[in-house]
Amino acid sequence: MIELEGVPELIDPVMVAAFEGWNDAGDAASTAVAHLEREWKGEVFAALDAEDYYDFQVNRPTVWMDAGVRKITWPTTRLSVVRVGGEKPRDLVLVRGIEPSMRWRSFCNELLGFAHELGVELVVILGALLGDTPHTRPVPISGTTSDPDLARRMDLEETKYEGPTGIVGVLQEACTHAGVPAVSLWAAVPHYVSQPPNPKATLALLNRLEDLIDVRIPLGELPDDARAWQVGVDQLAAEDSEVAEYVQTLEEARDTAELPEASGEAIAREFERYLRRRDGGPADGDTGPGTPPYRRESPGERTRPPKPPKAGGDDDGTSGDRPTED
Repeated sequence: MIELEGVPELIDPVMVAAFEGWNDAGDAASTAVAHLEREWKGEVFAALDAEDYYDFQVNRPTVWMDAGVRKITWPTTRLSVVRVGGEKPRDLVLVRGIEPSMRWRSFCNELLGFAHELGVELVVILGALLGDTPHTRPVPISGTTSDPDLARRMDLEETKYEGPTGIVGVLQEACTHAGVPAVSLWAAVPHYVSQPPNPKATLALLNRLEDLIDVRIPLGELPDDARAWQVGVDQLAAEDSEVAEYVQTLEEARDTAELPEASGEAIAREFERYLRRRDGGPADGDTGPGTPPYRRESPGERTRPPKPPKAGGDDDGTSGDRPTED
């Protein structure tokens, strides 16, 4: 039995998880959970034993100094809890870590043990994949579940994916078999600018999460960072005619494919988000004292986008190598 000392009784708790690694293109998903921890000052109450799940030659520990004393931080997965205030307060259990190197089933069972003890009503797993999407358009977000009833109630896709999977897919299926409602939210990151961070994809994931669980998420400086990121990529792409032409091709394909999607439902969803942000809670920029801003990348640090792939796909197969699986 899992002992949870110091954790109060939670209100309508939702578990939100993200893992660095294969399912985290541009670090978009793990950065989203880190943002929630920072904005709501999450308190860590548990950490999984790193010895059980990680290969330290793959994910190495780090050494740091604390008042002249050397300490080691081991790669692991940590759980924290935050309370979201408002007219309908609720608690979030945040899970942030690294995709484990081994014993995935035990890893998922341990997380499910925490979910059971805390009375978690829904598990939302965030992921990000590389795709043929232009950086100049809204980030595509897909919400999927293995539960057909949940898909209908929450306007999600029922996953039909077959193929290689990561910890996101394994954890979602573990939740399904344990009878815990589970949803995956996936952001598509442009494969030609996959280097982290990607604040635009992180922002899109948080907006979709906000709609899904009906809470107002303080965004802080994230919208400004997303705009700065896009301007920076625009400038770098404009310096290379091949990249600029490739981006234009992606834009045309995206606009053609999404023409029927410019529906009243999409417009209404955006208007509802606007009203929620206008009427409730503190301003997005009010992050509270001591809250570190999302780090902006200076122009000198930006990495030039790689050349667009030749006809027939990338040589290294990275474009779309993480399909929306769950």
